[in-house]
Formats: sequence, C-alpha cells, structure tokens
Amino acid sequence: MPRFSIIVPVFKVQGFLHECIDSVLGQSYPDFEVIAVDDRSPDGCGAILDAYAARDERVRVLHLPENVGLGRARNAGLERARGDYVLFLDSDDFYTPGLLAAVADRLGSAEDPDILVFDHVRTHWWGRGGPSDASVLLAAAGQDVFSLRESPQYAHLFLVAWNKAYRRAFFQQHALRYQPGLYEDAPVTYRSMVLAERIACLNRIGVEYRQRRQGAITKTPGRRHFDIFPQYEGLFAFLEERDDLAWARPPLFERALDHMLFVIAREDRVTAADRPAFHREMRAFHDRHRPADFTPPQGPRGTEMRLLASSPYASYAALRAGRGLRALAGAGKRRTVGRASKAARRAAYGVRSKLPLDPHLAVYSATHHAGVHGDPAAIHAKARELAPHIRGVWVVRQDAVDALPPGTDYVTPGSRGYHAVAARATYWVNNVNWPGALPKRPGSVHLQTHQGTPLKHMGADLLDKPGARHGFSVPKMLHRADRWDLSLVANRHSELVWDRAYPCHFTSLRTGSPRNDVLVDAPAQRAAAVRERLSIPAGNTVVLYAPTRREYRRGGHVDRIDLARFAADLGAGHTLVVRLHPSLATGTARGLGLADLHARGVLVDATDEPHVEDVMLASDVLVTDYSALMFDYANLDRPIVVHADDWAAYAASRGAYFDITAEAPGHVSRSYRELAWLFASGTWQDAEAAGLRAAFRARFCEFDDGRAAERVVRTVLLGERPAPPQPAPLLPAPATERAPSLN
Repeated sequence: MPRFSIIVPVFKVQGFLHECIDSVLGQSYPDFEVIAVDDRSPDGCGAILDAYAARDERVRVLHLPENVGLGRARNAGLERARGDYVLFLDSDDFYTPGLLAAVADRLGSAEDPDILVFDHVRTHWWGRGGPSDASVLLAAAGQDVFSLRESPQYAHLFLVAWNKAYRRAFFQQHALRYQPGLYEDAPVTYRSMVLAERIACLNRIGVEYRQRRQGAITKTPGRRHFDIFPQYEGLFAFLEERDDLAWARPPLFERALDHMLFVIAREDRVTAADRPAFHREMRAFHDRHRPADFTPPQGPRGTEMRLLASSPYASYAALRAGRGLRALAGAGKRRTVGRASKAARRAAYGVRSKLPLDPHLAVYSATHHAGVHGDPAAIHAKARELAPHIRGVWVVRQDAVDALPPGTDYVTPGSRGYHAVAARATYWVNNVNWPGALPKRPGSVHLQTHQGTPLKHMGADLLDKPGARHGFSVPKMLHRADRWDLSLVANRHSELVWDRAYPCHFTSLRTGSPRNDVLVDAPAQRAAAVRERLSIPAGNTVVLYAPTRREYRRGGHVDRIDLARFAADLGAGHTLVVRLHPSLATGTARGLGLADLHARGVLVDATDEPHVEDVMLASDVLVTDYSALMFDYANLDRPIVVHADDWAAYAASRGAYFDITAEAPGHVSRSYRELAWLFASGTWQDAEAAGLRAAFRARFCEFDDGRAAERVVRTVLLGERPAPPQPAPLLPAPATERAPSLN
C-alpha cells in the first residue's frame, strides 16, 4: 500500500500534461501511486498517459467511457486509490520539487492528521506571481494541529482540492464525493474541514497553479457559473441536518456569500445580462440559509451582504457603481490633498535651502531606505564615537521603522522632517543612489559606499544587457550618480570598475569597506551570540549558503541546490544556514521549501538577520554562486566554495568583470555531485583551497584592515588625513573561540 495516491483528472491539456506528470514522477519521495483519469479527452492525452504507464509502474491510467467532468473524474480515481493519503492534482498544474517529502515529514510530525493543507503560487503565462493570500495563515499555524471549530479563521484558506492531503480513511468514513458542475471543490472542502478533528498546515508552496491565458472554464462567462448555487445548497442541506455542526453555519454562510459576491463581480464569469438572475439566486440562498446568529463582517463586503438581505438587484448594482465613484472621488481628493501637502513641503524645503548648510548635519540611508545596515551603518556608528558633534539622521521607509535600533534619529521619505533635513545637510551617505527629486546643494558632500566588490556588470556596463537592466534607465541612474563626490573602494579592482561603470565626476577613496571592519577583527564572542540566537548546536560546523539572484529568470529566484538533500549529505555535526539575496526575501523563494525546512529544523533560514556580517561571523565556510558576499567573507580567511553550475548562463545574462570559476577564492563545483563530494571528502578545506583563498584575499581585501570606518570619518567628516590602509595579516579567524583553524 503506497503512502500517497495522487489523482490526476485529465481533459484537453496535452500541452501541459507532460510537465504535470513529470513533476510528480520526479519527486524525491518515491512511495506513491498516480491514478490518471482520462475523462474522455478528445486530444492526445490518453496516449500520453498510456506511455507514462508503460514506463513507470506507479502510473495507473483509467480511461472513462464518457466525459463526466472534473468532480466525477476525481470520484472515479478515488474508487481505485490505495494510499494512506489522497492528493488531487489538476492536470494543467504541477508540483514543486520536494513537495511529497515535505508532506510525508509533516504528516509524521503531526501524527497523521485528517487533513494537511499546503501552499501554492499562481503561475501566469508571463511568469510566477507572488505569495498567496494563504501564506500568512499557514505560517501562523506553525506545527500546531487544530480543528476548524477551535480556529475558524482557517475557513479562509483557498477552497480547492489540490492544496491538501486527505487521510483516505477519513474521506471514506464521511463519504466525501465531488458533485458535477463548476465550484465542485467548495462543498467538499468546507464539509471536510468542519468534520476533521485534526488539521495541520505545511508552510510550503507545493503547487504551481497555472493561470491559463485561454481555455480555463472558471474564466469563461456563461450560465455554468450558476452551478455555485446547487453546490452550496448541498453543503447547507448537510449542515442543517447536523445539530452538532450548528457552530459551523455562520462562518461557512459568510464564506458562501463572499464566494458568490466574488463570482458576480467578475466580468469573465457572469455576464451583465445574467447578473440580475444571479443576484436573485443569491438572495434566495441568503433567505433560506441565513443563521439567526450571523453577523456580516466589517468593511465593503459586509455592506454588500447587508444590502443583499433587503434590496433588489438595482440597489446592489447602484451600490457597486456608487462605491466605485466614491472611491474614485475619494482617491482624487486624497491625491489633491497629497499634491498640496507635497507642494507645501517643497516650498518649505525651498525656504530652508536658502539658509547655509549645517556643517554638523549628516543624512544616512541604506538599500533604498530599508534600515540601518551596511557601510552607512558602520560609518554612522564610528561617527557617533569620533565626531559626536555631527548629528546623524537616517532616512527610513515607514515599514522599516519598527526594526530600527533604539535611539535612532530618523525621518521617513517625503515627510516634513525629511525635507527639513535634506535642505541643510552637509554630508550625504548612501550605498545606492539618492532619489533625484531634490537638487544637490553646492557645498554638500555625497559619499557613495556601494554594496560590495563588483563581480557582475553594473551601471553603464549594463547597456548591452537588456535583461539585467529591465525596469530601470541607465541614463537616469547615471544622472543620479552625478551627485557623487566620493566613492569608497576596498580594492583597485573596484576602483577601476566604478570609473568605467559610472562615468561621473567623483573621487575614489581607498578606505576599505567600513562594514567589513568587524570581519577583520572577527570577535568570537559576537559569533557565539549569533549562533546561540540561531539555535545552532554547540560544536557544529556551520555551512553558510548564500545564493544570488538570476537575471535570466523572472523574479530572480532559481533553485540551484536541493537544500534538504544538501543538509542531509552534510551529516551530523553540521548546520546548514541559508541567507537569501535581499531582493528574494519577500517573494516566493522561502515558500518553495526554505520556510518549511527551517520550521522542521532541517536548516536555519537567516535571511531576516538584520546584519549579514553577523551571519558570516557565525559560519565556518561559505558556499555561494556569484554573490558579492564572497569578497567580504574573504576577510575572515575561512574556506569558500563557489557552486557554479550555471556560470555560462549567468555571465551571458548579467555580464561579469572576470571569470570567477578561473580566479576563485576556493574550490569550484559545477554540479551538485561535485559539491557534495567536496564536503564528504574534506577537500573544501584542504591546502589548495587555502592557497586560492590567500591569493583572492590579497587581491580583493587589499584596503580592508579593520579601520575603514574610522578612516572615512576622519577623512570626510573631520577633514583629517589618516594613514593609508595596511593589508591585514593572512590569519584565519575561527567562527568561535572553540573552533580550530580550518587550514
């Protein structure tokens, strides 16, 4: 008996079917059967399925004698299922790698719940979308097991068949079956959720939910969308027969009305001519099934539900049209107020900008106002020590304010305080460009710190890389770079690149990178504190994996390594720590497996650690692809492994200033097999690796001597001429005091 039965109903999807079935058969977890139900598909789907069945005994094909529709095709597959758990997969969708292994592990930790719910991502013809609305609920559930009565908010999970694993005995016990017609998922989903005594969640994207450009039934207008009413009639007939389920009627009634209001508002579902009749059906459903204790929710949807109880379609239509007009009018009014306020702030800026610059005022920003970190943070900290008479003010986005260190003096972009500071600040410190809205005042000093040593093409060098510069203008970027007075460099390679990539009038300062001062000093006690915060077992070797984004893939995220496999292959005594590129932190990358693996203790997700320097200090070895982090990490003189399995594609799409595989800071792997062997054999820390690292460090950590921040403050803020940087000695810095040298 297999652990999983995966039921795939198939109809007119021959262009997508290979990707669907391959995504199942390619799973790392092998204990499953695929029951593919050919719903009398008129294209080549039946032959495709038979070919799969001939090659893989796990695939069983059921050819139906006539077309019965999605719901009854699922039922037919259910009759032949033998697995402990049943999963459904629509044949134009596909599984993400590692899903079944993650589901199996979560079912084990939850002690075989009735239902396990996992996440999905919408995949459009033009690319993958963002996180689903369910992701917050799934993350909040954590490792808990609950019932819907205990946690009614989980009735808001996406009501489809394919984002769940059902215990087959539970499905059979309650005779759960799909009805013919559209919206067949809703009654089975809600009925199963209210009957389940134990529900668990898996915060992992398991299904790529294809949004077909054409051909999707749910996006084809017509009377078939009236099927929603018999589907919910069946659900409420069941609920009203069960006194023990009276608690479920109000929340599910609200969900049913919400679903109906969603459908009637969609032009690609209900035509304008059919809306009055659809509305009458909604009112009839409302009048028949409204629980006595039902209270509509707050907000616009609640207003629609209240109106449904007392008004004809004309009033509903007027409400929707009127609300739209009021919303537009309100938005216009707000925009007018915003313009006036903006104009007033600019006027105030104009007045203040006629006053002399304040020689005791410096303004700081990092990574588009994301918080206090990087080189600007290191300079600011040293300025508070050496130049306390200079007030340092940070420009920080409103959504980042709560994470600021206590006592941070800050303003938010566009605010009155921002304009007041911008009008008179003498010193401007940033690691990206400042917005070009406010003119640069003569006499002000703009210091560009950059974000590390460049491997990939930057600035004007992106002109012949249209994919890499998609979404921004190189001429506009260079116009903003014309504000720079000073450019910090950590090595002569960077100095040459910045001169080429940014043909502007600035002076290079050979100071080193201020944020790397702590890496040169490498305080063991700070590393130990980070390890404790990340719950890393004492004595473990910490492998830091820091992948960068790819310009050849929309969204930038590409899974180059099976993280669960890598963590397992590293073996006992090792902890895998993952640090995503900041641009990937809020996308789908974590939902595709990282968040789940972190929750289960397979690895540590350190993406949200505020200071990447702390993560580097806590590690013993860095595995990266083409991240600029390797140049900073070299200051620690700890092993670095470059995983370059797609170097040709990366270099072609983004461009690179040199071949990192030929001038690497350590061993290079070009396949996962090579990467695993480097660690299994101990080669990652051999003498050859040390020699490569020493040459790399001598070249790219040339000006990093642990005094870069001090050098910047004395040169720029205090007008002194400090001693030039002295190369740091080539001594390995252990991650903690107990760690031996890795050479």
